[in-house]
Formats: sequence, C-alpha cells, structure tokens
Amino acid sequence: MGCLDCCIKCLGGVPYASLVATILCFSGVALFCGCGHVALTGTLTILETHFSRIPTDHATLTEVIQLLQYVIYGIASFFFLYGIILLAEGFYTTSAVKELHSEFKTTICGRCISAMFVFLTYILGVAWLGVFGFSAVPVFLFYNMWSTCSTMKASPLPGNSSICVDMRQYGIIPWTAKPGVACGSMLLDICNSSEFYLSYHLYIVACAGAGATVIALLIYMMATTYNFALLKFKSREDCCTKF
Repeated sequence: MGCLDCCIKCLGGVPYASLVATILCFSGVALFCGCGHVALTGTLTILETHFSRIPTDHATLTEVIQLLQYVIYGIASFFFLYGIILLAEGFYTTSAVKELHSEFKTTICGRCISAMFVFLTYILGVAWLGVFGFSAVPVFLFYNMWSTCSTMKASPLPGNSSICVDMRQYGIIPWTAKPGVACGSMLLDICNSSEFYLSYHLYIVACAGAGATVIALLIYMMATTYNFALLKFKSREDCCTKF
C-alpha cells in the first residue's frame, strides 16, 4: 500500500491540463511550421512556373517567402522552449495548490513569475488567432483555383478556355508580371500538378495546426489563470492566519 499511495500522490501532482496543452501545442506548432514551410516552397514553384516567369517580377515575393520561412524556424524554436517552461510551471503551481493544508509557502517571486506567464500566454493567444486567420488566406486562394478546375472538369465545353485565374488580382505578384493569368487547359494542368495538390493540402494541415495551437494556448490560459488565482488566495490565507 505504501508504494501505491506514493504513486497516487505522484499522479495527483501531475498538471494534466498543462500536459495536454503541451502535447497539443507541440503537435500544432510542428504541423504549422513543417507543412507551412514546404507549402511556401511549392507555392513559389507554381508562381515561377506558371504565373511569373521573369525573376525580377517576383523578387519581392521570393524575399517575403524566405523571410516567412525564417520566421517559421523562430516560431518552432520559441514554442518548443515555451511549452517546456509552461509545463514546468504547471508542475510547480499544481504542487503548490495541491498542498493547501500543508506548510507549503508560496513566495512573491513565484507568484510574479506565474502572473508573467498568464499575461504572456494571453498575448500569444491573441497573436495566434491572427496567425490562424492569416493561414486561412492561402487555403482560400488554393480552394478558389481548385473549385474553378472542378467546374471545368464537370462541364468540358469549348467555352472553358475563357475561364481563368488571375493571381495578380490578389496582390501576390505585380500587375506587370507575365503571364500573370492561367486559362483553360493551362489552369487544368496547374490543378493536376503535384506541386498544387501537395501545397493545397499542406496549407490545410498548417491551418489546422494553427487552430490546434490556439486551442492549446486557451488551455494554457485557463490552467495558468486558475493556478495563479489559487496561489494568490493561498498567500492571503497565510497572511491572515500567521498571527
């Protein structure tokens, strides 16, 4: 029974909410960063091959995509460390709030660190809502192309040669880019290419990963806020009862 009691006590101190949030956060960030990086490369290949064949026309876009890929590296590294820190903070605060009737004492420094994580997690949660919305934009653009090609395949009429997709209207490439537009059979070739198929589905997975990260940060928010509130309550209780 002694070993069983010890195991039960150890399991009782595990921050399950933070643990679930960490697993979800790591999975979401990995999907977003990995799939987003490959999808950006595939998108650049499609644009260079079919919409902007002169390198100077999409030089700015190339630099932006390379910058986004470097940002993805930074996001992956930051959230790997931040997830571990939040999990460790979850173990600390859970151990504290589980011992409300013992002689465990919380310090001002510990409460300040918990408050800092609460504030930072809220900021990151709001930022990731923006990332989630931004990641839905390429999904929308690729879906428009895919739906146009599906319509052309469903009704193979001679008039389909006049159905076009103009990438210049989305602001991705300048109006001076040549040809800038794909019509008819050329558009079908793009939709049937491996780059389009892979990039489209990778953008969907990346968007789902961003959504999973938002959910993980929401769980972090609830867990850290709850633990901080109990730590603060415990500190007040200590002040009121130590006389």
